[in-house]
Amino acid sequence: MQGKPVRESQSEYSELALPNDANVLGHVLGGKVMHLVDLTGALAALRHARCPVVTASVDHMSFLHPVHIGELILLRSSVNRVFHTSMEVGVKVWVEDLRTGGRKHTSSAYLTFVAVNAEGKCVPIAPVIPETAEEKRRYDEALERREYRLDLRRTLKP
Repeated sequence: MQGKPVRESQSEYSELALPNDANVLGHVLGGKVMHLVDLTGALAALRHARCPVVTASVDHMSFLHPVHIGELILLRSSVNRVFHTSMEVGVKVWVEDLRTGGRKHTSSAYLTFVAVNAEGKCVPIAPVIPETAEEKRRYDEALERREYRLDLRRTLKP
């Protein structure tokens, strides 16, 4: 299977924070941000695999700054590394104040997606080809995170 460059599946998504997304403090619910992270990660995974993907795991996620109503939520995702039927996708989240244009990094997460066929069975994915120094760094670090996730899974198995 021929590999594909990271740039071919990089994805962006944006959404305006609206009142129905808020908690009682007027901040966007963390679950809403997590939903957008999953959606944006899935976009990159789908563009790379060109078949259905399912979320297998989401690594630790911190919320560095609140997202206020009326701000723009900006998300970017890219495939960091492909294993056999799974891939790690990195997602970074910013918030933009539309009045000033100021941006703040609010969250980042790594997600694992698995490619599946129409019957829900795992299918192989083409390798990803990192080209830039940053992509190569993320590619190398993805293997370390995968080993940690697999160790954790073995530890938690009954």
